[in-house]
Amino acid sequence: MPIFVVQKHAATHLHYDFRLEMDEVLKSWAVPKVPSVVPDEKRLAIMVDDHDISYADFEGEISEGNYGAGKVEIWDKGTYELEARKQEDGIDKKFVFFLRGKRLKGRFTLLKFDKAGANNWLLFKTKEEQKIMK
Repeated sequence: MPIFVVQKHAATHLHYDFRLEMDEVLKSWAVPKVPSVVPDEKRLAIMVDDHDISYADFEGEISEGNYGAGKVEIWDKGTYELEARKQEDGIDKKFVFFLRGKRLKGRFTLLKFDKAGANNWLLFKTKEEQKIMK
């Protein structure tokens, strides 16, 4: 079963790196506020570069002068089941997945919204009874 990890990252600004093991890498989003467990409470998630899967276990200090300098700690980690992946013209637009972590449990959605070509997404917990739109 693939893994997910959320790393609390105290860089220039505190944020949470949300990562899903997918396509042999960690697909990654920077989330400025802690991911919410309240259904439909949305969080901005900015898609960033993929990371190597080995990065899922990283905790420590990224030294000054390096990209992402600051303290990194694992905030949550577990496995997930991908329930839906929507693409348009080969570009990911939506993921629906069921997380099994210590803090994040249940169905969540990542939904891309287009705004001047930015990599802006919304991350939110989905009500369990909602139907999955593929």
